[in-house]
Amino acid sequence: MKNTTNTNSNNTKLILLHSSLHKQVGAHRLWVLAFVSLFTFAFLLTLINTRNFITNSSSSSPFPGINGQTRLTTTVADVLLHYTANSNTTDKMTAAELKSIAEALSSCPSNPCNFLVFGLTHETFLWKALNHNGRTVFLDENEYKIAKLEEKHPGMEAYDVSYTTQVSQMKELIMSAREHIRKECRPVQNLLFSDCKLGINDLPNHLYEVAWDVILVDGPRGYNPSAPGRMSTIFTAGVLARSKKGGYSKTHVFVHDFNREVERVCSQEFLCGENMVESKDLLAHFVVERRNGYVSEFCRNPTSPLMSSVSTS
Repeated sequence: MKNTTNTNSNNTKLILLHSSLHKQVGAHRLWVLAFVSLFTFAFLLTLINTRNFITNSSSSSPFPGINGQTRLTTTVADVLLHYTANSNTTDKMTAAELKSIAEALSSCPSNPCNFLVFGLTHETFLWKALNHNGRTVFLDENEYKIAKLEEKHPGMEAYDVSYTTQVSQMKELIMSAREHIRKECRPVQNLLFSDCKLGINDLPNHLYEVAWDVILVDGPRGYNPSAPGRMSTIFTAGVLARSKKGGYSKTHVFVHDFNREVERVCSQEFLCGENMVESKDLLAHFVVERRNGYVSEFCRNPTSPLMSSVSTS
């Protein structure tokens, strides 16, 4: 009997010991869970505070961008300009021309810019780099070049344009635009629905809705009578600037090869001498202001000396 009792007693003690161990393990798990929860909360709090600090630091940067993004520093931009200007290429912009466009991009009020470029040139990658974190769109007549650019550099946004004009038709096209200035060739309109001979109306629809801050006209070809010429690109740049919706009210428009007749005459006609702020070598710089939908002329001052290049007779 004693042996039996002892055995039962031992079994009872064993059961009690097991129960106590279970409770201790359960309590230990609760402490671990509490510690992990406290650590996770502290980590999340630190992460939120760090994010706020970074955002605030970015907003006070001398090169602010959208949603805390930053532009290129002045030093990096200067290096890019230096090597582009001094590259061993004949068909390139001068240092003064590059600097003029770079300054417009760096001072863009929209932080960063919406930059539209007509023409694929030696400076194409420079424009993309200088407008860091901005939207840079390239338009060119050469469908093959556009395809190769997108294939090798998927981050580049580029579209091909079909031009129906020729340099030899410049005066005829300007006279047609003057004749239809209150209709198809209005200074303020959505070119997507325009039948103006000088208007580019076959771009992707969304491009007509972008508030372009800087427009560079450096294409298409214009060095012989049968080349497309830049009549359409200059006219389109003038309309896009005046029809701008949202953003800053003014648009910087640059026209390269301003020494040639087409570039000079069409700029005088559709960008206006009153809007010309400077010229550097072969680059003309215009600042065109947004207008309301009821204007019926491109230039407020049609008697400007720059307007005398094309006779109205």
